[in-house]
Amino acid sequence: MTAIKHALQRDIFTPNDERLLSIVNVCKAGKKKRNCFLCATVTTERPVQVNVVKVKKSDKGDFYKRQTAWALRDLAVVDAKDAVKENPEFDLHFDKVYKWVASSTVEKNTFISCIWKLNQRYLRKKIDFTNVSSQLLEESVPSGENQSVAGGDEEAVDEYQELNAREEQDIEIMMEGCEYAISNAEAFAEKLSRELQVLDGANIQSIMASEKQVNILMKLLDEALKEVDQIEIKLSSYEEMLQSVKEQMDQISESNHLIHLSNTNNVKLLSEIEFLVNHMDLAKGHIKALQEGDLTSSRGIEACTNAADALLQCMNVALRPGHDMLHAVKQQQQRFSDLREQFARRLASHLNSVFVQQFTQTLLQLYNKPYYLSVPGHDQSSTLAQHSVELTLPNHHPFHRDLLRYAKLMEWLKNTDYGKYEGLTKNYMDYLSRLYEREIKDFFEVAKIKMTGTTKEGKKFGLHGSSGKLTGSTSSLNKLSVQSSGNRRSQSSSLLDMGNMSASDLDVADRTKFDKIFEQVLSELEPLCLAEQDFISKFFKLQQHQGISGSTTNEAEEMDGGNLSRSYPSGVPQTISSEKDMIRQMMTKIFRCIEPELNNLIALGDKIDSFNSLYMLVKMSHHVWTAQNVDPASFLSTTLGNVLVTVKRNFDKCISNQMKQMDEVKISKKSKVGILPFVAEFEEFAALAESIFKNAERRGDLDKAYIKLIRAVFVSVEKVANESQKTPRDVVMMENFHHIFATLSRLKISCLEAEKKEAKQKYTDHLQSYVIYSLGQPLEKLNHFFEGVEARVAQGIREEEVSYQLAFNKQELRKVIKEYPGKEVKKGLDNLYKKVDKHLCEEENLLQVVWHSMQDEFIRQYKHFEGLIARCYPGSGITMEFTIQDILDYCSSIAQSH
Repeated sequence: MTAIKHALQRDIFTPNDERLLSIVNVCKAGKKKRNCFLCATVTTERPVQVNVVKVKKSDKGDFYKRQTAWALRDLAVVDAKDAVKENPEFDLHFDKVYKWVASSTVEKNTFISCIWKLNQRYLRKKIDFTNVSSQLLEESVPSGENQSVAGGDEEAVDEYQELNAREEQDIEIMMEGCEYAISNAEAFAEKLSRELQVLDGANIQSIMASEKQVNILMKLLDEALKEVDQIEIKLSSYEEMLQSVKEQMDQISESNHLIHLSNTNNVKLLSEIEFLVNHMDLAKGHIKALQEGDLTSSRGIEACTNAADALLQCMNVALRPGHDMLHAVKQQQQRFSDLREQFARRLASHLNSVFVQQFTQTLLQLYNKPYYLSVPGHDQSSTLAQHSVELTLPNHHPFHRDLLRYAKLMEWLKNTDYGKYEGLTKNYMDYLSRLYEREIKDFFEVAKIKMTGTTKEGKKFGLHGSSGKLTGSTSSLNKLSVQSSGNRRSQSSSLLDMGNMSASDLDVADRTKFDKIFEQVLSELEPLCLAEQDFISKFFKLQQHQGISGSTTNEAEEMDGGNLSRSYPSGVPQTISSEKDMIRQMMTKIFRCIEPELNNLIALGDKIDSFNSLYMLVKMSHHVWTAQNVDPASFLSTTLGNVLVTVKRNFDKCISNQMKQMDEVKISKKSKVGILPFVAEFEEFAALAESIFKNAERRGDLDKAYIKLIRAVFVSVEKVANESQKTPRDVVMMENFHHIFATLSRLKISCLEAEKKEAKQKYTDHLQSYVIYSLGQPLEKLNHFFEGVEARVAQGIREEEVSYQLAFNKQELRKVIKEYPGKEVKKGLDNLYKKVDKHLCEEENLLQVVWHSMQDEFIRQYKHFEGLIARCYPGSGITMEFTIQDILDYCSSIAQSH
């Protein structure tokens, strides 16, 4: 860089009378790196001019040329980009902004420092320096070559100082007063020197004349020093006096500090005593309410509740450090503990009495109802059915309303004495489980009698009255057997059994009656369970928040064993899996009979009519869906979900039994088949299912059953058709698949669209097959003759040469045609019509359809024969002895005659 500076100074700036002070190697930002130099220069002539010159190295040789120059006074802003971090970029704001990137940060800083010094010296701080470190502006240019160049310039500048305006004016006045000031400078300088000497002498004389005044000033200073000494003596005496006062004030301050400390301690002690009195003092009224308060009246319960809350607040007060060591505090805490124990014992005893009293009253009311009063010697099950007009469950709202008055006291008991709270919970579950078991079993007995009818009908399903109870309500229901007589359905009822039954045996009204009863049973159970669950959550203060759903089976088993919850160390309850699980455990213990009774009722409905499983599946699914929308993990949702599994299993069993009966079907060998029983009953099943499952949630289960049944029907139809001896296979397939297609078209079951198309295709194929097979017999010889003709043509013989074959010449053709005159053809068609009539069944009414198809096929064969004659026997004049019109007349007259 030093060589470059010397070269630039020598080649560019010395010829222009300029001195180079600083240089930086730069390139333009954001463009190709074409390096150049920025130079800070000053002129050697007066007045000094400062410039920033851009110098570029020539591309053709190793020399430099001056490209652009800016006056420093035109520079407005120097932007160094970053005053903290090292950044080689900087901007110079002249007439526009020039962005540069220096080869190094050191060169950039040196150049900016030189610009700043030139600005300070010549431009009087006109340039704005931004993002430049203050240290860089205050310090001198770093040591090195740049320093020597800049330093040399400073020395040169110090030798010459520019005159200001006042000095220039004075010099002009002096020069105007001397005529030879310009023409004879030496004489003017000598004159000025003489005048200067005169002025120096005058100054010395003036100093000497002021000696007297100096002496006076010195005397005054001596007097001032004496006054200062006196003042110091007085200040010393004052200081001794103040020292004694300071000692007295220190004693007073210490005394005041002790008084203030005592007052502070007294205030704190008063605060502690007030805290203990305010927070650990129980009013006499509250103590009396806890010891003797009336727990039967609403006012007494409210007083006891307020007293219990006040006691709990006193016991739970957060004592400050050291309070628990005070004897009075310990005594008061012991008193509170005794009050709590005494009131908790009295409250638990009273609530147990309330449980027993309400349980007893409810049972007495239950036994006093009319359907518990029976006449001696009369069947009590009959009495029960006659007197129970409405199928309803007792309302426990009054019982819940009376107990809810104690809800806040139960919450207090739960927080203070969990052992007694848990004991009350177990006692409540024990009493209520027995009460609900009696009510629910009687309720289900009434429902079962309403389903089966009174006495005589009930006995057919194993329901026998004894001592006012129905044995069908317990496990004996699992051993029920249905007595079969006549055409009654057996235990494994199926579509085939239904095919042999009359419409009166399975009246639609009976199924509707069962559906209404089952819906009423579920509608009665649902509000009962929800009301009890809501009461439990409010009375026992169990929040029904969404807890962690876990397995309820093991919990239910623990409930049956009498264990409500886990044991808790030192009488303090730990949080069980969730309070919602506890609600579900209590509900499971209280309503433990609901699920088995529902299962027994479902089993009875399935034995009465296997189609009842369809009604039960729809109703149960709807109630499960409703319960799960409210709370998926609730007792009601879980119980109904378990029962729904049983209902779904019965539904699947019903479908399986029907498929099994289809597989085991046997047909008579002596009579024609017609529409198979399971095909007709599939129509009945589908129509019934569509009416039941309309807008149902479990439509998918029905669609799956449809697929299984229809496939089984298809397979069984083909099996029966293959085994049929009396009726042709094509007729069995055609009639039954036509019936299936008609059924599916009428019911419009979306999931069976493919099967509907398949049934139509099978019907069409077998209709065509039957028509072709049957038509081969009336013109049997003619068929054989033309089959031979077609065979010769297929072997390669030209059609017009077939008449030269011995077996197929014109004489043979005329002989065969003569065997089928119009009268003979009509006779053959008449015999064919009778045979088809014997094959087809009346209920499907396909005779005319088949006959019309045969007519079309016969005409097609007729046209085919005429075409063969025209092609193979041209010009022979041979024609059939009957025409197409004759065929139409024959078919029409035969159809009308029959």
